[in-house]
Amino acid sequence: MARIYGLETEYGLAHTADPEGRRIGPEEIARYLFRPVVEWGRSSNVFLPNGSRLYLDVGSHPEYATAECDDLRDLLTQDRAGEGLMIDLLDKAQTALEADGIGGRVHMVKNNTDAAGNSYGSHENFLIRRTLDFNRLTTVLLPFLVSRQLLVGAGAVIPRRSAFAPDEEADRSEMMFGLSARSDVMWEGLSSATTRSRPIINARDEPHADAEKYRRLHVIVGDSSMSTATSALKIGSAVLMLDLIEQGARIPENGLRHPVRDIRLVARDLTGQVVLERTDGTTTTPLGLLGDYRDRAQRIVESGEHSLGDDELAHYVIDLWTRMLTAVESQDFSSVDTEIDWVMKRTLIERSMQRGISDIADARIHRLDIAYHDITPATGLFPKLETGGMAKNLVPAEAAERAKTVPPESTRAAIRGEFVRAAHAARRDYTVDWVHLRLNDESGRAVALKDPFATTHPQAETLIAGL
Repeated sequence: MARIYGLETEYGLAHTADPEGRRIGPEEIARYLFRPVVEWGRSSNVFLPNGSRLYLDVGSHPEYATAECDDLRDLLTQDRAGEGLMIDLLDKAQTALEADGIGGRVHMVKNNTDAAGNSYGSHENFLIRRTLDFNRLTTVLLPFLVSRQLLVGAGAVIPRRSAFAPDEEADRSEMMFGLSARSDVMWEGLSSATTRSRPIINARDEPHADAEKYRRLHVIVGDSSMSTATSALKIGSAVLMLDLIEQGARIPENGLRHPVRDIRLVARDLTGQVVLERTDGTTTTPLGLLGDYRDRAQRIVESGEHSLGDDELAHYVIDLWTRMLTAVESQDFSSVDTEIDWVMKRTLIERSMQRGISDIADARIHRLDIAYHDITPATGLFPKLETGGMAKNLVPAEAAERAKTVPPESTRAAIRGEFVRAAHAARRDYTVDWVHLRLNDESGRAVALKDPFATTHPQAETLIAGL
């Protein structure tokens, strides 16, 4: 089994001003943040020598899209490298702001909502075969994605009643700790839209590969993960589900009757016992669904017929999946309390409330929630948890540092990275996207990399040699 996958992560920006200083907004922070990017690539939308894409998205959100990976460990490393690149830009922006007389500190957060309730994304991309029945795929996959937040949600303080509560007039001011804030901004199960009506799965057909052979599955429902262990389970479980579907495993094909309502219900039930209705009238629970999926996924991991690449990490995914199911069922989370984001965040919030905060809606709890996702070295909370051994890290620092400049070696990202590095060093004007490499000179020479698994390409090698 082989599969290409990647992560797109949007980051939030904020500024805390000195007591007498001027506070600046995300737009101004973004201009400082992307100065080095524009100086390097003459654009705020660039592909980097490690094969990734870095750009400024709508709403002044920096976004990092990892290079294509066919190995889960590579993807975790590429994602952590993206954090490192963002921190480097943040440090330079802080220095530039101080040089311009603007005090205070800029912050970057790896979460999915801001203080005004706006949501921004963490998107997962998976290569699937064009011959696969897409309708069947989404029918089978939606119940998994609705329930997956029980395993890998980031955790959030959310209204106790959602917009789809049975009593629509119910007071939504009462707050609670839930699995995911992202669940409340999902409005469709499947759609080609991404902003005006966010779906759990985006159906827009942009394969970024040979369209006759491949299609790209674009999942936009997930939370950004701080924990590399949570990321491993989030991506790993989804990849295994796709492997099962493509292998023709007999997974129940009865979808959920109300997936958008259900995703909100699941987010508010930390026991995994909320009742979900299937399209055939039968009922199930998130815990029951995820246990069934785990059993099936475990068999293909044990047989080696999976597309996670690293076999050791594949077994870790199954182990963590199993431990998490046991923890939810028993409500004893001690076996996963250094690996799962929502478990770690809830522990921090509970400890704060034990020290005298009586209301979970207290502003101090909100600040703690944000601090958990703050990657700013001076103020970020999660890096301190990792350093203190309270959060497991699957990516060595030296591997993440190397991945800032070196692409994965087993996908076409290796070719793209080599071209970008060579063209930039030769001071040539060029254009790059996920498929194409082009020199913007009188020759107009271009190469299309339609096979994302190919690590060599004769025409591309000739183009690079000519530089």
